Formats: sequence, structure tokens, C-alpha cells
Amino acid sequence: MSPTDASTDAGTEPAATGADGADTLDLRLPDELVALLAESDERTSRATHIGHGERAPDHTPGAVAVEDLLDGIAAWGPTATDAGVFQLVPVRLERDLPLISRWMNDPAVAAFWELEGPEAVTEAHLRPQLDGDGRSVPCLGVLDGMPMSYWEIYRADLDPLARLYPSRPHDTGIHLLIGGVVNRGRGLGTALLRAVADLVLDHRPACARVIAEPDLRNTPSISAFLSAGFRFSAEVELPDKRAALMIRDRTLRAVL
Repeated sequence: MSPTDASTDAGTEPAATGADGADTLDLRLPDELVALLAESDERTSRATHIGHGERAPDHTPGAVAVEDLLDGIAAWGPTATDAGVFQLVPVRLERDLPLISRWMNDPAVAAFWELEGPEAVTEAHLRPQLDGDGRSVPCLGVLDGMPMSYWEIYRADLDPLARLYPSRPHDTGIHLLIGGVVNRGRGLGTALLRAVADLVLDHRPACARVIAEPDLRNTPSISAFLSAGFRFSAEVELPDKRAALMIRDRTLRAVL
């Protein structure tokens, strides 16, 4: 269970820019990430026409899945959304730490994640996941080639959270933040939450439910989850917050 708000600022409320007016997306992409995304673009372009209701290819033959307890997120591939082509890219500390740390120092994010400070603070949050047994996988959310969000996909049934609600085997949790001010307040959170929940359900056949636990104070986040097909299940008291338990059910995904 994340010690911070799992789904802060899911994209329904604008936040102020910094004192210099700069947005958080004015970084040059690392060369390795550019190469990775180029491969994804090539796979997508080889596919037949992808409409709004269709998905890009799920898997590249011969791709090596990351060893995790979440069925190899690295091999899930890109998916088409109303907002563009989206992909979860597992974090590599040496490549992604400066960008994620910068996002964590945005006041709108820090209010819920509480990871502001030097890069070492963010590193201390990421490293246990990266060095762990694969039950939580931190990822960049990449939209049309641009990293613009941070995600944690985790096994809710193997998390301390499981003691606080009637968990089921393979329940899968989502933590989210939208990194750039320009990407907030225009519905991206809803579109991407739905896309990621669909990715989980498509690639984890044993998973019947996708779980989230945003802070009750974070009403834009809760609204985004509801709009993305999640239902409010209960209020849960966590060590650091009172949260709204949000659930997206496989059996209801076609109607919500």
C-alpha cells in the first residue's frame, strides 16, 4: 500500500504553474526512452487501422516480459485511447528519476504524495518496488510518445490494503499522478484510468477487479475514477489517510 495518495490529481482540476510559469513537460526525452517508444510506434504502424474502440497489438513476438507478479507489464504494449496511443513503460531509475522527482515536487502532487524534496526522496520510494518481488511495478505513462504520468500497478491482494477490505485473489491496484500542468483539467485522467484498467483486465485473466484508494479529500480524482467505470465501494481508514475504495469489476466493464 502506497504511503501516499494513490491517485492524486487524476486530471479533472487544473493546478498552478511554477513561479517561472514553466510547465513540467519541458524536458528532453532520454535517448533510451526515445528508442523504446520508436519501437512501439513501429509496432503500432504495422497494425491495421486502429479506431477509438480498438486496441493496438498487445504483444510483440519474442518480447521478454519483466519478471513480476503482474503478468509482465513490460510486454503489454501500447493501446489506443480517445486521447492518443498510450503505453505503460516500467521505470528505470537511472533514466527516469529526475523526471519523476520533478513531478513529485509539484505542489499539486506533493499535497497528496508527500514526496517533495531532493531526488533521494523519490528514489527511496521507488527502489523498494524495483528491488522487490514484483508485486508493485512503477511505470511511466507515455501518451503519443511523451511521458506525462506516473503509475504504480500493484497486487492489492498481497498488499496491507487487503486486510482492510474483502480482498479477492489477484485484485490489482492502481496509483496515479498526472505529471504536467498542461495535462490536467481536460479529462485525461478519466481516459487513461479506463485504458489502464482495461490493460489490467485484458492481460491479467485471473484478475476480476481493479482497485484504487484515492484520498477522500481528492474529489477530482474520485470523480475521474467514477467516470472511468469504477464504483465507490467503501471508506477505508489507512495509516496516512481516509480513502475511498474504488472498484472496477470485470463483469461490469461493458456497462460502466
